[in-house]
Amino acid sequence: MKFRTLTRHGKEGFKNLGRNGWMTFASISAVAIMLFLVGIFLLLILNMNHLASTVEDDVEIRVYIELTADEEQQEELRQEIEDVQHVESIEYVHRDEGLDQFIESMDEMSAVFEGLRSENPFNDKFVVRAETPQLTETVAAEIEGLANVESVNFGKDVVERLFVVTDFMRTFGLILVAGMMFTAMFLISNTIKMTIVARKPEIKIMRLVGATNGFIRWPFFVEGLLIGIIGALIPIILLVTGYSYFFDFMRSRLEVMFFELVPVFPAVYQVGGLLLVIGAFIGVWGSMMSVRKFLKA
Repeated sequence: MKFRTLTRHGKEGFKNLGRNGWMTFASISAVAIMLFLVGIFLLLILNMNHLASTVEDDVEIRVYIELTADEEQQEELRQEIEDVQHVESIEYVHRDEGLDQFIESMDEMSAVFEGLRSENPFNDKFVVRAETPQLTETVAAEIEGLANVESVNFGKDVVERLFVVTDFMRTFGLILVAGMMFTAMFLISNTIKMTIVARKPEIKIMRLVGATNGFIRWPFFVEGLLIGIIGALIPIILLVTGYSYFFDFMRSRLEVMFFELVPVFPAVYQVGGLLLVIGAFIGVWGSMMSVRKFLKA
């Protein structure tokens, strides 16, 4: 396609936006609202996945050794744990060190628990990590059956609950996004259809003088593409501004809970790029549905 022809199609696409006035505004608004909600869900899912990954990285198996086990038995237990399949690392924590960690974690209340040093209630333990968090339960079950093991604890249930919530958010988000995309495509399709109806005599003349279907389609494709892109740029600006403010506002508060939000950059780049692609796709697809139906008639 020649550059002059492409420029002509672009100009016609821009003119069509003005010709349809309120319908163009309604289509852009529908796309903007839909993509704004999609963007919110994407940022929420990104942060849920980030939280899940953070919790996963902290999943470890605490193997509490029986109080009656001597040093030789403890060393035998270490060797047996190292021989367990899928064990990545193992660390020994003496009961005194475990008590120190507990007292330090109490902060202002630590003085209350200083009396525990005379009769330490903690067990010696091994802190074990599996090769992947998904194998934690399997490794823990095998270690639990070893001699001189009093109990085995791990936080896999927390991760599983978190993944249930994340999966629900993904499913709910996809259903909502699909519904709103259909609505936006319907509005864009109607907008393009109004343009075609208004220019019906002109299009008939173009066909009589030999204009191809491709030549007729291009201005409408450009119009749909512009509606989709403009509809995407509005929520991208709102999301970048809103998430930046939310990130700065919540960062210090969430640090107390040992949870960090996904950084503004590159999160907004990823979400913004995806919204732009979705917007352009919706716009072109909506115009294609209208033009194809008309040209077949």
